[in-house]
Amino acid sequence: MESRLSAFEAFLAEIRSETGIDVYSSPQGGEETAVRVGSRGSERLIFLAGTGEAAAREAKLISYLLSGAPDAGSRKERLKSVLLGEGGRAQAFRFLSKYKMADGACFAVDLVPDKRIADAMEHVERCLEGSDAAVMMDGSRIAVVKFAEDGQTPFEFGQFLNQSLYEETGVRARVGVGGVTESFTGIARSYDQAAGANRMSGMLRDKGEVHSYREYLLVHMLSEIPERQLREYAAELGVRGAEDIFGDEELSGTAEVFLESDLNLSETSRALFIHRNTLSYRLDKIERLTGLDIRKFPDAVTFRVMTILSKLLSSRGGIE
Repeated sequence: MESRLSAFEAFLAEIRSETGIDVYSSPQGGEETAVRVGSRGSERLIFLAGTGEAAAREAKLISYLLSGAPDAGSRKERLKSVLLGEGGRAQAFRFLSKYKMADGACFAVDLVPDKRIADAMEHVERCLEGSDAAVMMDGSRIAVVKFAEDGQTPFEFGQFLNQSLYEETGVRARVGVGGVTESFTGIARSYDQAAGANRMSGMLRDKGEVHSYREYLLVHMLSEIPERQLREYAAELGVRGAEDIFGDEELSGTAEVFLESDLNLSETSRALFIHRNTLSYRLDKIERLTGLDIRKFPDAVTFRVMTILSKLLSSRGGIE
């Protein structure tokens, strides 16, 4: 299995990818130039392919990038910039260096309180430790960087933040969680996933307060498809009466809760506060209108895809 790259090695890989400069943390053989650079408060050698003036110019550029060159703004402004992906891995590495953070596997959380964002921010910061960090991205959302702990998944941490925030402050929030990245230098990708989960859960009006980006991989893929092709997919599915369901809040809401309850009749009945017979009647009606028995997994998948297509097309102007 491929070993995990350190933040330093990940940064050198970024330099190779973005600039074409062959630079490594250890000798690769052949004609090379060894350069002593400052990195995170200490000095170390790096190795560039080639010798002479060209290698010397490349060494100066890399030394500048590794030096933690000053960025404008406070620590929180710099963190916000890193989370937005401004400056790529280079800026993330400089942030690590400047603030002498212990690097490691981490993930991002996007938290949108329904009120009193300042109180929410204070509570979130009390829940953090070590190199964890939080910053208000704007007047409505908070970004959290959490370094992974053994046994706690990003989703579990999101649930903890959401529950403790409500219990301690009375503030409710929508929470999106991103995937774990091997190093802080990849945190922008995780934050993009977390914010995307929040955005898509709002667009689809999904129930629940904590959402993982994994839930929306299919939605994300479909959202990047041109509208004309989405309409073709919707037509190819050929689900008759689908619009009758989507236009009926009671039936569409019942279907969504049933799918979110893993097709479990008892859990759905409890969640909707209705008798099982009432639930069965609604599911039977959905089958009559669409031809899909969503109590069966293949039909449930088809219905879910049709729901996503309908909502995506509605956001772009409706289904013809």
